[in-house]
Amino acid sequence: MLNQLSEPGLLYEGADWDYDKIKRVYDAIETVARGEMGLDIYPNQIEVITSEQMLDAYSSIGMPLMYKHWSFGKHFARDEMLYRKGLRGLAYEIVINSSPCISYVMEENSMTMQTLVIAHAAFGHNHFFKNNNLFRQWTDAKGILDYLEFAKNYISRCEDRYGQSAVERVLDAAHALMSHGVHRYPRKTAPDLREEEQRERERQAYQEKMYNDLWRTVPTKPGRPEASTAVAERKALLGLPEENILYFLEKKAPRLKPWQRELLRIVRHISQYFYPQKQTKLMNEGCATYTHYYIMNRLHQKGQINEGAMLEFLHSHTAVVFQPEFDDPRYSGINPYALGFAMMQDIARIASDPTLEDREWFPDWAGNGDPMGTLRDAWANFRDESFVLQFLSPALMRKLRLFQVRNDATEPELVVENIHNERGYRSLRKALARSYDIARLEPDIQIVDVDLAGDRKLLLQHRVTNRILLDESDARAVLRHIANLWGYEVALIEVDATSEAVLKEHTVAGSSVLLG
Repeated sequence: MLNQLSEPGLLYEGADWDYDKIKRVYDAIETVARGEMGLDIYPNQIEVITSEQMLDAYSSIGMPLMYKHWSFGKHFARDEMLYRKGLRGLAYEIVINSSPCISYVMEENSMTMQTLVIAHAAFGHNHFFKNNNLFRQWTDAKGILDYLEFAKNYISRCEDRYGQSAVERVLDAAHALMSHGVHRYPRKTAPDLREEEQRERERQAYQEKMYNDLWRTVPTKPGRPEASTAVAERKALLGLPEENILYFLEKKAPRLKPWQRELLRIVRHISQYFYPQKQTKLMNEGCATYTHYYIMNRLHQKGQINEGAMLEFLHSHTAVVFQPEFDDPRYSGINPYALGFAMMQDIARIASDPTLEDREWFPDWAGNGDPMGTLRDAWANFRDESFVLQFLSPALMRKLRLFQVRNDATEPELVVENIHNERGYRSLRKALARSYDIARLEPDIQIVDVDLAGDRKLLLQHRVTNRILLDESDARAVLRHIANLWGYEVALIEVDATSEAVLKEHTVAGSSVLLG
C-alpha cells in the first residue's frame, strides 16, 4: 500500500517541523496569498518561541519588546499557573503590526499548525495591518519597533536615576488612563515614532529654558472675579475641553518633571498604537481566519498537504470559529472569529452567487463576480461598526439565528424585540453594529475646566448615556491617579447627556506623591 506521506508534491511529512519545511510552506502560501487572493503585505519576520516566551508576550499586552512593569509580571504568573494546570491554552501565534511584520509562533506547534498560523498571521493579519485605513491613519508600522526599544531604554535609565518606585508610580497612573489616552479623531498624520528619541532630547533641552505659560491667566489680585474673556482665553490656552486625558496631563500638569512627562508620552503613544485594534477586532480576525481557511484549502486542492494535515487543520479551525448558543453555559457573547469568518464567507458568496434577496439588500456589489476584490475593499475601508452595518445579510442572520432582547431595568421581564422579518433584520443589524461602537462602549469623559483663580481644581465631566453611571470604587481609584499626576484636587461630575442634569459627583484631594 502506497504511503500517502511520501507522495510527490507534498510540502512536508509528519508533525515535526524544521526551518527548511517552514521555508517551503511559506513560499507555497505566498503564491496563493499574492497570486490568487491579491494580498498586499509588509515584509515578514517569523520568530519561533517557547511557551514561556509566549506567556511573557501575553503578559506585556502582546509586545515582547515592551518595557518592564510589575503588572506584566502579575499577568505572567497568573497565565502561567492556569496554563500549567491545563485550565487554559495559549495562542498559536502573536503578530505585531510593524514593518517588517513580526509573527511569533510556538515551537510546540506541529508542522500543520505552523502552516496555519503563518497563513493566518503573516498574511491575513499582515494584509489587514498594511491596508486598513484606520491603521494607515493612526499607526507607524515602520517606527514602532525602534520606538519600543527607545521606550524600554528610556524607562530603564529613569529607574537607574530616579528609583524604580518613583518610575512605577508614574507608570501606574499612566496605565490606569490608557483607555483615555488617545486622540479619537485625526489631527495630523501618524507620528514618525523613529524620531521620538531625538525629539525627547530636544524637549528636555527646551524644558530647561521654557516659561510655563499655563498660569498666565491667573488673576493677580485675590478675590478679583474673572471676566468672561479671561475664561475663554484660559480654556483656549488649555485646549479645553479635552478627551485625551493623558495628553492634557503630559502637556499641562504644572508639577510634573520633564522625565515624568516623557513617561506619560510613551504610554500615550502605545495606547494610540493599539487604538485601531480596538475598533477592528471582528474584521481583523475575520480577515485572518478567512485567509488561512482559503489558503489551507487551496494547498490541499493542489496536493501540497495531505488529508491527515487537512483533518488536523479543520479540527483547530472549527474550535476557533465555534459559537456557543445563547443558552449554552459556555456562551460569553459573540465570538469575533465566528462572526468575522462567517461574514467574509457570506460576502464572497453574495459577490459570486447572490439570491434575489441579496441583490435587494446589496445592489451595488451583489453578483459583481469579484469576491476577493469586494473583501479587500471592505478590509481597507471599514471598521467593525460600519462593517456590520453595511455587510451583515439577512441570510447570515438567519443562519446564526440572531435575535434581539430588550433588557430594561425598569421592566420585570425581558422582551424579544427583533426577530426575522424585514423590520427585524434592519433593527438587528443596527443593534449589533452599535455593540462594536467604541464611543458607546467606553465612557465619554473629558477635562472641561481648571479653577486657576482658586485651588487649581481640575474638573472632568462624564456625559452619561442610558443611565449607566461609573462604578464608584473604580472612578475614585482612577481619579486618585489623575490627582497624583495633576498635583491638586480633581473632581468628576456625571451629567445626563440629554437633560444636562447633574447625577453624581466624585472628588479626590490633590497629591504630591509623584514628587516625593
